[in-house]
Amino acid sequence: MTIADPRTARRRAGFVPAAPTTGRLRPLGLDEVHITGGFWAQRQSVNHRHTLAHIGHWLEREGWLPNFDRAAAGSLPEGRRGREFSDSEVYKYLEALAWEIGRTGDDALEATFRAAVDRVARAQEPDGYLNTNFGRPGQAPRWSDLEWGHELYCLGHLFQAAVARGRTRPDADDGLLAVACRAADLVCAVFGPDGVQGVCGHPEIEVGLAELARLTGEPRYLRQAELFVARRGTGTLRPIEWGQQYFQDDVPVRRATVLRGHAVRANYLAAGAVDVAVDTGDEELLAALATQWDNTVARRTYITGGQGSHHQDEAFGEDWVLPPDRAYSETCAAIASIMFSWRLSLARGDTRYGDLIERTLYNVVATSPSAGGTAFYYANTLHQRTPGTVPDPDTASLRAESSLRAPWFGVSCCPPNVARTFASLDALVATTDPQGVQVHQFATCEIRTRLDSGEVVALDVETDYPRSGSVRVTARRDAVDPWTLSIRVPAWAGGARLVVHDAAGDVSTESAAPGWVTVRRAFRAGDVVELVLPMRPRLTHPDPRIDAVRGSVAVERGPEVCCLESVDLDRASHGTVTDVADVRIDTAAGVDDQDGRPLVRLVAAPGAGRDRPWPYAERPLEPAPSVSFDVPLIPYHEWAERGPSTMRVWLPVATPPVTADTTDDQGSAQS
Repeated sequence: MTIADPRTARRRAGFVPAAPTTGRLRPLGLDEVHITGGFWAQRQSVNHRHTLAHIGHWLEREGWLPNFDRAAAGSLPEGRRGREFSDSEVYKYLEALAWEIGRTGDDALEATFRAAVDRVARAQEPDGYLNTNFGRPGQAPRWSDLEWGHELYCLGHLFQAAVARGRTRPDADDGLLAVACRAADLVCAVFGPDGVQGVCGHPEIEVGLAELARLTGEPRYLRQAELFVARRGTGTLRPIEWGQQYFQDDVPVRRATVLRGHAVRANYLAAGAVDVAVDTGDEELLAALATQWDNTVARRTYITGGQGSHHQDEAFGEDWVLPPDRAYSETCAAIASIMFSWRLSLARGDTRYGDLIERTLYNVVATSPSAGGTAFYYANTLHQRTPGTVPDPDTASLRAESSLRAPWFGVSCCPPNVARTFASLDALVATTDPQGVQVHQFATCEIRTRLDSGEVVALDVETDYPRSGSVRVTARRDAVDPWTLSIRVPAWAGGARLVVHDAAGDVSTESAAPGWVTVRRAFRAGDVVELVLPMRPRLTHPDPRIDAVRGSVAVERGPEVCCLESVDLDRASHGTVTDVADVRIDTAAGVDDQDGRPLVRLVAAPGAGRDRPWPYAERPLEPAPSVSFDVPLIPYHEWAERGPSTMRVWLPVATPPVTADTTDDQGSAQS
């Protein structure tokens, strides 16, 4: 695809979470793209019918919404509940409601939204300050704990909620936008060029300020976001045991070469920095962020798209440190990664960003919530060694402690983050540029937009992806002039085909290499452009520098990473092998596709079921006599829906039986 030069004029912002004023691509919002069926429509339906009400219930029950009532009544700090950042979960909930109201027009949700906004607004101080944990008699002073207090972080989420409301209901009289602007004005006064020279220990306000500037046209908000980005990495935060990199305060953003430290913080900061770079025309900063993305994806990202391999500090490990059984891979880090990737995609137009978004959506974001939408994973392991414990549905779990999806957490950032992502998902599907329309993510949907030329475009997309690889885009109106339809071909999709069905009955077929595949024509109503992706399961080998999975393979099918779950292993082996630790994959047998599910051949691992007093030996164990058996794998996002189990994504490869002794007693090679 030939991408036009970046535009410099302020662009119309639709119902979108990110609306850069310039860039190569303009995102199409919820007012221009409507997901109508398939995988993501089902997820959105569950989010609408169950998840939002579930979150609202827990915010009330845990006292996080009532904290605002106590603030308004002047009764704090007595009775305040939740962590110092609990206000932010209310704001993410409001953002999710705002997008869902914009998507569906649900009157009941509108009433819920207005009632919650009223409670928040009553808690705001006359000068714009808004936080239930600081600033009152008996509480710590305002801005006294920038490392851990999360005051600015919380306000960032408030600003994003206000932006969601302002874009989807610009004439609403609920007052949320006014609340956000008063708070933003205070932040600019306190932390401006001549004010407190600090930053928040948890980045997020940078994104919120940049989007609030785009919505309101107030340049002070963008300048303040730029200040926060520029100050980061200059040591303004007090050192902690995990080092300044935990806060991304060790190296200035434009000098960093990879994401590091706390994975959620790192990605939120990077997303906000892209906003600043794009809207200020800072190409040096944008290039630095693109380099950070490249290196992080190449060396510090799990096969699922998850990021963060440290439980202790919820942080990135060093290059190639990606242990599957200790994967933290926090759901919020995945969502923040999508925010970062999407902003780079809009700025640069490269399909690699869409590839990572797709991988992360299907294999982390879709994995976190249960099928019913009322239980969640906080962390997303790639190897469950022992069967999990079903959590009490009436008790909040401790962060990543739950070995199965839990209804709520003491630190419950992930459920409302998932909710706001699903509610705004339509805005990740398609974009425009001066040449035409680009389809980034595949979902059954309607696309209705107007190009810069004035040409009105009406497209219907039909697909049951990822079950099959057919994505059909049908033009629903005649074009006056030619324009270009571009479709992302994922990097894994070697052998893809593009089939054009002309409304007149002609059919043409061509290969479609990974990247953008394009069709330029004066479309006629009834023209169909079909992308056919190869969906046969494939074996994926890790980089040999990833020590933790050397000698293993994973199985992928389309965008989905697959896993072996002990439920299926037990059935396939008739109970002779029940633990995923006790098998190896026979790669020579290949992978079959059984009605859309990969089928692999497994053999018992050497030593399976044989306990020894010492786990080391001079020679490798010979495989135990065993009958091989075929086992179906499931999409990783479906695991743990059938009760407690063991599970693994990376499967060790079976080695041929040892036929001769080729080592001496010391383990060295014989001559």
